[in-house]
Amino acid sequence: MAFMKICLSVLLLLVVMVTKGQYNDAVLQAFAQSYSFEKENNFLQSAAVLKKAYQEDSYEFNLRLGWLSYNLKNYEESKVYYKMALSLLPYSEEARFGLVLPLAANKEWNEVTKIYTQILENNPGNTVALYRLGLLCYERKDWAQAYRLFQKVVDFYPFGYDGLLMLAWTNLQMGKNREAKILFNKVILYSPGDKSALEGLKLLR
Repeated sequence: MAFMKICLSVLLLLVVMVTKGQYNDAVLQAFAQSYSFEKENNFLQSAAVLKKAYQEDSYEFNLRLGWLSYNLKNYEESKVYYKMALSLLPYSEEARFGLVLPLAANKEWNEVTKIYTQILENNPGNTVALYRLGLLCYERKDWAQAYRLFQKVVDFYPFGYDGLLMLAWTNLQMGKNREAKILFNKVILYSPGDKSALEGLKLLR
């Protein structure tokens, strides 16, 4: 029932956006020009053409301006746009992953952790959030939490390079040498001669 309510809310919002003329010719042209400028790495002009046609209640405008502001290194402005996008569509994972960019650029790691945690609360199987949150825990030497997160990644992708490698290193840090050796060897099956896996195996000798 809750899921149906969410779907209906999103559908209603989309209908309202369309009826407001969200996708009129001027808007379509502004987006087309913005993409053209971006291909030339002219992020300043790419953002400028969108700002001229900007509609505050548009998810798409805010999401794209969040991205362009990030590329311009206007991190505070980028955060504002991404948060605006999230206020319009609160379940959006793309907006949350976008918001992570300026937060990480500012080294606001606690806020980054909160964002990944929110994503996982809404979607516990999101392996990108699981993996990235695992990396943060690993850097903080929170081996137990890193292990839990990387293990979930490997559960979903048993022969995936990134999850296997980080789970191997986490096992090594926890003193689980047997498990680490097995995992490092699995990494080498995936990536023969892998430098990180070989380094790990060398430490286990």
